[in-house]
Formats: sequence, C-alpha cells, structure tokens
Amino acid sequence: MSCMIRATRNAIRSKQCVRQIATSAVVCGGHDDIMEKWPPEKFDKHFIDYFNRPEIDGWEVRKEFDKHFIDYFNRPEIDGWEVRKALSELHDYDVIPDPKVVEAALRACRRVNDFALCVRFLEAIKIKCGSKKNREVVYGYIIEQIKPLLEELGISTPEELGYDQPELFIPQPEYWWERKWYKEYGFDKKPGFEY
Repeated sequence: MSCMIRATRNAIRSKQCVRQIATSAVVCGGHDDIMEKWPPEKFDKHFIDYFNRPEIDGWEVRKEFDKHFIDYFNRPEIDGWEVRKALSELHDYDVIPDPKVVEAALRACRRVNDFALCVRFLEAIKIKCGSKKNREVVYGYIIEQIKPLLEELGISTPEELGYDQPELFIPQPEYWWERKWYKEYGFDKKPGFEY
C-alpha cells in the first residue's frame, strides 16, 4: 500500500492525472484467486463446457477453428515470425490443440528450421493439459497421435530430452518443502540424503 501512496504523491508532484482508488481491503489479495477456490473437477468441467459452446470469440465451431490454424501453418511462404505469431495466438486461446493442428505447427516449425520452437511448443501443450492426471491422459494421447510425425521430422519430446526433470536444482534446508517433493525429484534415493 505504501508503494501506491508514494506513486500517487510523485504523480501529484509532477502534475500527472491520477485517479483515486477508495478501498478498505488489500488491493491484490492472492487468496481471492479462482484457481484456489475451485476444485479441479469443477474447474476442468467449467472450461470444457465453455469450449463446447456453439460460438467462441467469433469461431462458429471447433472444426473452423482447427481449419484456420492448419491452413495458416500449411502456407508455403510462412516465415519464422509468422510461425511464432500463430503459435502465440493459438496459445492465447484456452484450448488444447487437436493433434492435426499440432502436426501442422510442427511441420511449419521444421520448415523454418526452428527445432527449439518445436520443443517449446510441445512443452506449452503439456503445461496447458493441467493436472498430472490430465497430462497423462490428454498429453499422452497427443504424443501418441503425433509420434510418427515426430520420428519423421527428427523431433524429440521434452521428456526424451530430459526437460521434464530439474537439471541443477538442489533443495535448500532453509526453504519449506513438502515431503512428497523430495520423492518426486529423486532426492530420497541419493546417498547421504536426510529429510
């Protein structure tokens, strides 16, 4: 709150226009976050129902949405900037892309010879799948569907490259850690490690 007061005073001194905010509560409370209040089942169902509406942000149906991106990625004159722009646009939507869209995007990335973008795109898809259970089911399905293409283009998945595990991470005793995290990161199997 003191930062806001200081910023207001500085703005008044420099004669900038300032809009006053009247509040009796903390402005940015993390406890009001929707992700913390909703159970995962309800949260997932809400967004699945949201996507199954007949119209989403101007897109009539899912097939039209997929066709737009597939056609865009399949353009022969596409360059690196356009591929990144399309992937950013695709990532901004709250959807997990269909395997056909993923295939078109990976082909476009390889056409512009950007291997790193392929791997980052696969990582983004994995993150968008949500919880660990969803990642196993949905991300596993997508990888299974695009596996022949990955082999054809010579693209490794993030798991094959070891990007799903921390590389140089060591838990510090002064930080709070849940017991299960030590097991997840494999520190319970290291010699001489004590919890």
